[in-house]
Amino acid sequence: MQDSTFPGSFAGRFLVGALATWRVTHLLVEEDGPADLVFRLRERAGDGWVGQALDCFSIWTAAPVAAAVSRRPRERVLTWLALSGAACLLEQATAEKGDPDVLWEQAQENASPQFDDTDPRLSGRPDREREASPAR
Repeated sequence: MQDSTFPGSFAGRFLVGALATWRVTHLLVEEDGPADLVFRLRERAGDGWVGQALDCFSIWTAAPVAAAVSRRPRERVLTWLALSGAACLLEQATAEKGDPDVLWEQAQENASPQFDDTDPRLSGRPDREREASPAR
């Protein structure tokens, strides 16, 4: 029996499910949504248990997706957790790392750090030991 909901292999269904889980989770947690609808929902959730559940929202988003991705009921729990984990990995991979200009300014301010001989970060470095040894 061929399921026409997600044709193809489990890997293909899983990939599409992981992307869908990440996209919906990202929308609900990080974005304002159309007409600020999602923002208003998060604001109404507040700091109660519903608001705190947003911190682990990929778990809840992945549950219905896992039911669509896995064809056998015994696969659903592992697929559910794997989809949530994939969504977390996608979020980490796509998260902004900060403003590069700010990092550049910080690097310019500290362009030549000064270390004295007692700095523990320099102990045991081969290049420092080579400098101290006499030339052959």
